[in-house]
Amino acid sequence: MTPRTLLWTTTLGMALSGCGETLNAGSSQPHGPLPIDERNPLILVNDNVWENWQGEYALLLSNAGGPKLAGIVVNRSYPWPDIEANVDGWRGLVMAARASSLEAPDPITSVGEQLVKPDSGRIADTVPNRSEGALFIVNESLRLGLPYRPVVVATGTRLTDVADAYLIDPTVADRIVVASSLGKVSDTGAAMANPNGEMDAWADVIVTSRLRYVQVSAFYDQLTDVPASRVAELPSHTFGAWIGHKSSGIWELSEASDQVVVAAIGIPDFAATVQKASPSSNATEHQGPDLLDDPDGPVWLVREVDGALATAAFWRLLKQQ
Repeated sequence: MTPRTLLWTTTLGMALSGCGETLNAGSSQPHGPLPIDERNPLILVNDNVWENWQGEYALLLSNAGGPKLAGIVVNRSYPWPDIEANVDGWRGLVMAARASSLEAPDPITSVGEQLVKPDSGRIADTVPNRSEGALFIVNESLRLGLPYRPVVVATGTRLTDVADAYLIDPTVADRIVVASSLGKVSDTGAAMANPNGEMDAWADVIVTSRLRYVQVSAFYDQLTDVPASRVAELPSHTFGAWIGHKSSGIWELSEASDQVVVAAIGIPDFAATVQKASPSSNATEHQGPDLLDDPDGPVWLVREVDGALATAAFWRLLKQQ
């Protein structure tokens, strides 16, 4: 048993006690229905910090033996076009975490426009942005990725930086798994649509056809994570104050809860229903390909999650800091 696995078993296992999770820390197999778990290094890719708790979940789990947060890539999207404001927000989160003795990587500013489908329709003919975020994913996956333990790139925004990383270096496919808070479930699988799937449809095509992909299309009422009635319970350190300040601005829209992708990786049993799927060929200019039910397909689709489980884990981890 490695020190990190031991830390996960004791620290996070204690934090989640009473929530129904079990974890076989000594197994070399994935700890759950997904091909990734708390042992995989993690890179976050997102735009704005204020609408959900993705960053906070990632930092708490990373500092309690969960997926180790190796980097934060910050880009822009049409809801959040101000890259400087986006990066400043993530810097505020990192500073609050460090002031409370949590380890947190510096955010990386990444500027790259929506990818353009070439006239030939061939992925190999796509002009890459060579964005800062894409280069970081390539380089960090070379440093941290192992054949049996790839780096997870967890997104809560468009897939541009991830697809761009593949265009720069196709061998990145051997070193990463993309996991995204994205899209909507359907009777036949899921759509790569709003949220996040409509922002760069050609990037959606590249990711689903060239990279290992997990799509979390199940969300929960994130207002239950830190309701006004519980703000007084927050720890009296800087990170607790940050969460209290941020709580009033969390979006009511459940589809904004990008933390679902981090919870699916780092909290056992949060991903309640998982199925396999295959991408179709029906992508449009404004929506990625549909993911169709296929027990032998290459895509993992999370259809249902346990929001109460995530909230309980969030508070237990927070109060341990």
